[in-house]
Amino acid sequence: MRRRRAAVAAGFCASFLLGSVLNVLFAPGSEPPRPGQSPGPSPAPSPGRRGGRGELARQIRARYEEVQRYSRGGPAPGAGRPERRRLMDLAPGGPGLQRPRPPGTRPLPDGAPGWPPAPGPGPRLGCAALRNVSGAQYVGSGYTKAVYRVRLPGGAAVALKAVDFSGHDLGSCVREFGARRGCYRLAAHKLLKEMVLLERLRHPNVLQLYGYCYQDSEDIPDTLTTITELGAPVEMIQLLQTSWEDRFRICLSLGRLLHHLAHSPLGSVTLLDFRPRQFVLVDGELKVTDLDDARVEETPCASSANCILEFPARNFTLPCSTQGWCEGMNEKRNLYNAYRFFFTYLLPHSAPPSLRPLLDSIVNATGELTWGVDETLAQLEKVLHLYRSGQYLQNSTTGSSAEYQRLPDSTIPQEDYRCWPSYHHGSCLLSVFNLAEAVDVCESHAQCRAFVVTNQTTWTGRQLVFFKTGWSHVVPDLNKTTYVRASG
Repeated sequence: MRRRRAAVAAGFCASFLLGSVLNVLFAPGSEPPRPGQSPGPSPAPSPGRRGGRGELARQIRARYEEVQRYSRGGPAPGAGRPERRRLMDLAPGGPGLQRPRPPGTRPLPDGAPGWPPAPGPGPRLGCAALRNVSGAQYVGSGYTKAVYRVRLPGGAAVALKAVDFSGHDLGSCVREFGARRGCYRLAAHKLLKEMVLLERLRHPNVLQLYGYCYQDSEDIPDTLTTITELGAPVEMIQLLQTSWEDRFRICLSLGRLLHHLAHSPLGSVTLLDFRPRQFVLVDGELKVTDLDDARVEETPCASSANCILEFPARNFTLPCSTQGWCEGMNEKRNLYNAYRFFFTYLLPHSAPPSLRPLLDSIVNATGELTWGVDETLAQLEKVLHLYRSGQYLQNSTTGSSAEYQRLPDSTIPQEDYRCWPSYHHGSCLLSVFNLAEAVDVCESHAQCRAFVVTNQTTWTGRQLVFFKTGWSHVVPDLNKTTYVRASG
């Protein structure tokens, strides 16, 4: 595995870090379709494989038509003239094949909508932005794609995605059909589909697409690389050790994402491969990054017997509409996967006691699919309002008789103890709504004798507070205020 990763990373660095290699020729030859270009005929497979060429061509055509449907779907928010996003301009029956200019040099048409905000000047990023990147690192790979982290000349870090030449998808296709270029084209359509969906489904909880680049790689002309926002992998074990507030933010992000997918410009979108690894964290927000297995079409049916939603632990039967579609199957699949992979682990544990009944109802309702995404999001937003406004504290404060002396512009550098969950692994650092809650927290910890209020806040605006075992050594600090227990 290490040798494979090293070989893949070495090939990547050679193509992206050396300027001479990045001055790509864009010579005519077999290539994956670019926006505005049809897949064309598939290269012939190795001799002796009967029917291989026709089957490979059929699969390429099917993937191409899927990308075409998504690119021509309902108008995305802020979409301008549709010509700029068409993938079928050069399809059979169209104007004919012609090679578009490389993405790094093609200007935006007048009046065309801009791309998502990119790190650096210009409306989008292309090949030119990758000629002097630094710090290339292999991040990981899946069935089809490999992901790398690089730093652009301006200092911004981005993620690059490309078809993994050593991956299972390309390798199994080559073994079956013996046509390396045709198999690359087949795999590249998944990357192209993801690129189109990232743009069409733009949302704060969808990874931002910054641009793309075609360049020669190995024996394949004009291989496709997408340039996206960089996120951190979702590690569930680490998330379970974080504060409830941060875990709730992830669940709220997911609820907002599922609501957007259920009401997207393309229709209701379902994520067929719904696992934590398909998401990343960007500044604490959860974002979906892997969309090549997304689907828009609802499941056709003749009766409810055709509308069985199957999961490892249980199944659900949904109604079949009079139009012959399973009602809400895409939405319900997403919602139950959110329950079994995220909500059940992240929502209830270590939550404020007064919020537990509402959180339990969210977990139970999504686990039974008694709610849709609209109601689920409404309840998550209600939790946010109660927490952010401090209303969850009503009738929950103890009204402690202990008195605390205020020491402005000071802090206690040591005398820490550990608590869970804490924002700092070596001390007890928690968020509070107000001073009364800080006193209640300190009174609830047997070892707490003082606390230090910082000027730092969380994403909800709550202040971060260090809780201490004593105050034997108080030092000046203009950004903090210390409170020491004066009685009891």
